Amino acid sequence: MSKNKRPILTFLVFLVLSTALWLLIKLSKNYTTQTVFRVVLKDVPAERWMASPEQTTKLSMDIDGFHMLKYSMIRDAKRKVYIPLSEVSYRLENGNTYSFSSQYVAERIASLLDINASDITMNDAKIYFNMEPLKSKVVPVRLRSDIKTQRQYDVYGIPIFDPSSITVYGPEEIIDTLKSVPTLLLTKSNVEESFTETVALDLNEGKIQSNTTAVKVSVEVAKFTETDIQVPISTPDSLKLRLFPETMTVKCLVAIKDYASMVPENFRAEPDMKQLKDRQPLLDLHLVSWPQHIQVLGTAPEKAEYIIVQ
Repeated sequence: MSKNKRPILTFLVFLVLSTALWLLIKLSKNYTTQTVFRVVLKDVPAERWMASPEQTTKLSMDIDGFHMLKYSMIRDAKRKVYIPLSEVSYRLENGNTYSFSSQYVAERIASLLDINASDITMNDAKIYFNMEPLKSKVVPVRLRSDIKTQRQYDVYGIPIFDPSSITVYGPEEIIDTLKSVPTLLLTKSNVEESFTETVALDLNEGKIQSNTTAVKVSVEVAKFTETDIQVPISTPDSLKLRLFPETMTVKCLVAIKDYASMVPENFRAEPDMKQLKDRQPLLDLHLVSWPQHIQVLGTAPEKAEYIIVQ
């Protein structure tokens, strides 16, 4: 290294060292600054509605330069703390106005900046907010599902929910027309045995609320078989009517455990008597009732001839 460059290098080294020392001294000092943070309220009770969950609050901080540097690096949009109402003790002030101690906010900000809550002085002792009551209604739960069973198996009966109904809250125009609350889509494949599963509820993208957000659903699955039942076609006792044929063949899918109880008396088939009044040559036949747990695959014949016996 040339002799002419040594003084310059020595100067630069001392400059860096003196700058670092100056910066260290400055960052070690305490500074007081006024600032604004945004407070976002979460976990609003299901039975209440909050129009403005976000508000601003003013405060001052007495912190050293290191933490001041950390604070200055937080963008304005990120100077935000979230306060779950389920974790704070709030009280009713009057009407629909509530409040809680601003110390909760100080503690959240302190955690964000890694400082002591005592380093923060809130301008206001309380945080105020408004919550309005919502209309409520008890409605049943409805399962939305895509359940695919293995061959010869199928869902038996209707799902059982726990709870079977829930209390929902929301605007009057929505609650008044609400008949049930569906679950999110339950998808299963290759099912061959009964199961119980917890399924989340579909609360209409937050337009309705409930303290119950999921239910247990029990679905019974059974092995089924096809069978044909010969069902007598019923006619009014007051009318002497002969039908040809006199029975309807009902092809159905029945659980093996119910097979022995599948008797014709559990079904009822009738002709369309209105067509008789209109003197139609053939009467349509309808299966009007059948056991709850079977699936009707088809009936035959669709029509019957008749004569009126004098």
